[in-house]
Amino acid sequence: MKQYFRWVLKVLTVFDWPLLALLILMAGLGLVIMHSAVGGTDWRFASQVRNYSLAFIALWFVAAVPPKYWLKLSPALYVVGVLLLVAVEFFGETSKGATRWLDLGVIRIQPSEMLKLTVPMMLAWYFQQLEAKRMRLLDLLAAIILLAIPFVLIVRQPDLGTALLVLLSGFFVIYFAGLSFRLLVPLGVVMAVGLGTMVYFETDICKPEVDWVVMHEYQKNRVCTLLNPSSDPLGKGFHTIQSMIAIGSGGVYGKGYMEGTQAHLDFVPERTTDFIFAVYAEEFGLYGGVMLLVLFALFIVRGLFISARATTQFGRLLAGALSMTFFVYVFVNIGMVTGILPVVGVPLPFMSYGGTALLTLGIACGLLMSINHYRQPSQAR
Repeated sequence: MKQYFRWVLKVLTVFDWPLLALLILMAGLGLVIMHSAVGGTDWRFASQVRNYSLAFIALWFVAAVPPKYWLKLSPALYVVGVLLLVAVEFFGETSKGATRWLDLGVIRIQPSEMLKLTVPMMLAWYFQQLEAKRMRLLDLLAAIILLAIPFVLIVRQPDLGTALLVLLSGFFVIYFAGLSFRLLVPLGVVMAVGLGTMVYFETDICKPEVDWVVMHEYQKNRVCTLLNPSSDPLGKGFHTIQSMIAIGSGGVYGKGYMEGTQAHLDFVPERTTDFIFAVYAEEFGLYGGVMLLVLFALFIVRGLFISARATTQFGRLLAGALSMTFFVYVFVNIGMVTGILPVVGVPLPFMSYGGTALLTLGIACGLLMSINHYRQPSQAR
């Protein structure tokens, strides 16, 4: 009996309780709003409960493994992920104009999701191996190559949303590893000038006959819809306009649980996945939206706190990158739902329906907990 209790205690100690409490709150809110979005308890609600269960199991398993083992596995996991992306290029299944899935017979997977984790792990492993205290130009170039390979392969699928998430997850590792802020200033200036030029010449560059060359037609349409949603209110701009109406109609206090008209009358498209925040904001209003953002902010702060306490370069870089990637998830999803960013198909963490995204987030949280629990050398043995 004593051995049993010791085992239970050991299992429970791997959890970071502040982080777990935030996850439980967000999961609870996610199931509540999912119940409303689907109009009751149907197969999607039951499937989402199963997805949460699998994500929690993955979280626990990953948290129980010391970071030193994840450090050793990082190069192999990265190589496997890249090889799977190459396999998608040649043998992938095409759906809705994009080739993102790979059928392995037993299971059907989307390898690009795996790279959201393996890319920052690989880069954190790389910088862990470097002996130099300051990043040299050669080190930066090698890191860029490691990041560029999966980014290009995912863009070719095409899946720009996931590619940007992978790119940013790797960028955060490079930045935390010591990338000089001075190198980012010219990049920021170029981006600002480019965005200003697009806004100024929106009428000309968004004409149907204009080819953007570097972007697919649907990607061009998304950017042009962001610049002027009313240009095609019943077509390309329908998603953005209806989600903005739903959020605005919620007001300060919201319409009440399961009382959202925009969602329940099918005006909000993809209301269980990418646009679930519109359903939430319509029913719970400004107060509910602020409460959810506070939960997300606390999660990010806790992740950065774990990063700051990490005793290894690998743990510090990986925890910091995962925390900031979570921020990007939230920023991009709410940005596209509120009409300040183009629609790129990024889910809202722990709220949107989907097993693959929840599993990825669960593993990421498990890595954070592993880094926090095994931060003492004596615990890593």
